[in-house]
Amino acid sequence: MEIVELADLGQKLFDDIRTLSSDGVGVTRDSYGEGETATADYLTRFAETEGLRVDVDRAANLIFGLPDSDPNVPAVWVGSHMDSVPQGGNFDGLAGIIAGLLCLVSQKRSNEPSTTPLRVIAFRGEESAWFGKAYMGSGAAFGKLSPQDLALKHRSTGKSLASYMQNVGADTDAISAGEVLFDKAKAKAYLELHIEQGPIMVARKIPLAVVPGIRGNVRHNRITCVGEAGHSGAVPRWLRHDAMFAVADLITRLDEHWRVLLERGIDLVVTAGVVGTDPAEHSISRIPGAVNFSFEARSKSRDTLEGFYQLMRSECASIERERGVRFEFDRRLESAPATMDDSLCDALAQSCKRHGIDFEAVPSGAGHDASLFANAGIPSSMLFIRNENGSHNPHEAMDIDDFMLGVMVLADTIKHL
Repeated sequence: MEIVELADLGQKLFDDIRTLSSDGVGVTRDSYGEGETATADYLTRFAETEGLRVDVDRAANLIFGLPDSDPNVPAVWVGSHMDSVPQGGNFDGLAGIIAGLLCLVSQKRSNEPSTTPLRVIAFRGEESAWFGKAYMGSGAAFGKLSPQDLALKHRSTGKSLASYMQNVGADTDAISAGEVLFDKAKAKAYLELHIEQGPIMVARKIPLAVVPGIRGNVRHNRITCVGEAGHSGAVPRWLRHDAMFAVADLITRLDEHWRVLLERGIDLVVTAGVVGTDPAEHSISRIPGAVNFSFEARSKSRDTLEGFYQLMRSECASIERERGVRFEFDRRLESAPATMDDSLCDALAQSCKRHGIDFEAVPSGAGHDASLFANAGIPSSMLFIRNENGSHNPHEAMDIDDFMLGVMVLADTIKHL
């Protein structure tokens, strides 16, 4: 059957999952929590209704396939993640899973399986918003989660990542030991369809884009600048150890370094997304004695990431001397940049051309599970779908017609591999 005939089904899946994970503002599908699990249960019921095979791997990720497909034959894998940020949008992650499922449904209903088997994987725990760690589901599959990762605390409950993973059936002993749970020999390629999370495609009026690479990142979830609290009217500037001004100084310096690097053509983005004093003690009339903030840098270059990180630490040391404060750092977290496979990128591009679809190459500033596959040596590529209003907010606005163009290109690429 023609993929375009499944547009109504695709819309129903999006609508149903939006309803079951609505939080009144956007959608909340918490990693290993209620919203993500409700989505997993819904996708499982849908797949079984369509006569698809559903398996759960040892990291609690869902795997879908045709019922008579030989699981030992190397397959094309298509996937993305089920979770969302708090009060997020409905399409981030979910679009890639539904796209893969529609390809499977088309093959099942038409009784025309692809020459290379298709398997769809729905990952748990891709978003870092819940435990401060990204790629938890795919990282567990590739043996990339450490005992320190499993000890990370949930943003609201304080319970460990390990306890949440155990609650959904993950083998945390194997994961903690770094056991590789995904058999790379059974993967011929990995493809991921995803909404663009920035404004480029909307500005350029292109519905689809082929992704040549994914930025990596280095981050601290929490850095604390410790100064000395005091009366705002009684302590002169030269005797102050003001933690807030010290943090503001640091961010200003980093912004200037960032500007200079951009002028040199270096790929880099820098963010301090969480900044605050302790609500139990802060006051208009009190000099802040401690300020907590986050730090993140992203780039396509490992060398750029490391260089900018060391520059940040150097500026912290300088400000410590100048302002009489100190900076305390939690654990450094990092995700490696990833380069997509040239032949797979070309296959997606050729499919766009065959269908007369306008497209461009657009690198990804956001991280994706595809980077884990690429860095594991599995040929990987991504297809972006145009999306209004950015991402990680309730206003994501992917158009179903654009989405179905992406599903058509995905199905066509799988057919020609």
